Amino acid sequence: MAQPEVLFNYTGHLPECPTWSEAEQALYWADILEYEIHRYCLASGEHQVLQFPEEVGCFALREKGGFIVALRSAIWLSDRHGLLVRKICDNPSNPQLARFNDGGTDRDGRFYAGTFWGPGDYNGALLMRVDNQLKPRVIQCDIHGANGLAFSADKKWMYTSDTPNGVIYRTPLDEQGEPAKRQVFRTFSAGEGIPDGAAMDEEGCYWIAMFDGGRVARFSPDGQQLAEYHLPVRRPTMVCFGGPEMKTLFITTTRENMSAEEVRQSPLSGAIFTLPVEVAGMKKLPFIEA
Repeated sequence: MAQPEVLFNYTGHLPECPTWSEAEQALYWADILEYEIHRYCLASGEHQVLQFPEEVGCFALREKGGFIVALRSAIWLSDRHGLLVRKICDNPSNPQLARFNDGGTDRDGRFYAGTFWGPGDYNGALLMRVDNQLKPRVIQCDIHGANGLAFSADKKWMYTSDTPNGVIYRTPLDEQGEPAKRQVFRTFSAGEGIPDGAAMDEEGCYWIAMFDGGRVARFSPDGQQLAEYHLPVRRPTMVCFGGPEMKTLFITTTRENMSAEEVRQSPLSGAIFTLPVEVAGMKKLPFIEA
């Protein structure tokens, strides 16, 4: 079985939202707590860092160039240099208590962004969507920490996870992509890790980073675990597919809230790993503006 390898000499604080650019053959990702979006070109090894004024919860590449980016207080359009050019909407959660977290695009190029409820006293987070006309809408609530966003190729299912609650959901979508009632897809017991960020492959299987589980797991469309891949760190945060044939899995990890001793014992925490896989992943669409 293939083993994960470090992408390059880098360790971040809270790397998340890995996003592959097919046109550039480059990997983008956010470091939420450092207010950054990174770009790494596989061919040249060039590493660029863009600085933002607040935590970068998630982002997507725009079809027109630049990013749509969910900062703590609001969702913005930015240019490719990270300059904020248009605010789309404010964070509908209380931004003092809930920052944006996981997000990405659906199969129609609409942008989704979920929040993470910091106090943890109840499920105060939500999931919202920005459509192609730049209209925002909250589509799900009753969430502690939004994660695991992915969509089936046939546009019939949206997958999400609620990390602190240890559950993966799938939500049926109608022909316009509007969600019905979400369904429990998989729950996890103590010791398995908790479900974080995810991606879909071309066979309709769901790959998810198991935070505090030190592994990435692949699940069939009916929720059966088909494979798992162990990492030399405890806290993977998200996965995405990329590479020339979309058969490389990129895995972000974190060292957030780890003690100096924990980091000493697991020095690769915060690194980005690559894993060759046999099944190609689905391509992540850019955000499409009408």
